[in-house]
Amino acid sequence: MSYFTEDELACTCCGRYKFADEFLYILNQIREECGFPLPVTSGYRCEKHPIEAAKKATGRPLGAHNRGVGVDIGVRGERALKLVEVALRHGVPRIGVNQKGAARFIHLDIDTQGPRPTIWSY
Repeated sequence: MSYFTEDELACTCCGRYKFADEFLYILNQIREECGFPLPVTSGYRCEKHPIEAAKKATGRPLGAHNRGVGVDIGVRGERALKLVEVALRHGVPRIGVNQKGAARFIHLDIDTQGPRPTIWSY
């Protein structure tokens, strides 16, 4: 069973879906264990997506979202903490935390091009 649709994981810029099956499998396991919805605020992002385009413009490498192995989940408070705990149990090696302001989210990725394991805040 998949808790996520191609539409919610597709690029919001162009609608393209390019998401790694391995990562989708892990996300579904995490969702099952969490027992609550994991609203995707950012899934795959093409090179023209504003966030990825800004990276290119400043000479930074494209990120996990562009490779289809990164996702941002809109959660806060207790659900954010549980998501991080469950993601760690499922071997997610890279976690970003944004828990301030209105646009709170947890970033999860299995990218092999960045430091592993690591956790950071935005």
